[in-house]
Amino acid sequence: MAAAGSLDLVRGHDVITTKLTWSKEVSRVVFARCAGCHRPEGKAFSLLKYEEARPWAKAIQEEVLRRRMPPTNAVEGGAPEGDVNLLPPTPKPAEVAAPSLVGRRIPMRGNLKLTAAARVLGVEMGEMAPGTSFKLVAEKTDGTRVPLIWIEGFSLAASRVYEFREAVQLEAGARVVAYPRDGVELRLITGSSQRR
Repeated sequence: MAAAGSLDLVRGHDVITTKLTWSKEVSRVVFARCAGCHRPEGKAFSLLKYEEARPWAKAIQEEVLRRRMPPTNAVEGGAPEGDVNLLPPTPKPAEVAAPSLVGRRIPMRGNLKLTAAARVLGVEMGEMAPGTSFKLVAEKTDGTRVPLIWIEGFSLAASRVYEFREAVQLEAGARVVAYPRDGVELRLITGSSQRR
């Protein structure tokens, strides 16, 4: 029998099965990957505090696992808060400017076979119906497939230009394919990595 005051009560539906905590691990992922939009003055509801994020734990897990939100290998496991002294500093609002890449725009509808080698820096959305979802994949001539971008439920309010973290070098004969192909109109941005 536990001594008085040493027994922590745990509700039956809130079983803690993980050593990961909000304060030490999860907050760092949220601050790095989500806080640009999920903040009090952001485009979406705030997730900067444990009290704000905890009610959304299962929904966040589902969004991440379905890759509707940036994949971060999140786990739920009861979502304990942990030691608040381990929290990182609250991130400052990011100044988000719509990316504008210098480079040649190569239009495509559904798929494109390159006639010359290209250094692909990103993609620019063309005319697409709201709610359009697709994956864009580069298929190299050696059979290698390189995922480029995954759009779930395209929104007219979203950015129209997506810059890749690293340019993708494709040889002549490589294909860039959208899955599904119907209704996907884009422009591949090729060239150097200079910005306007």
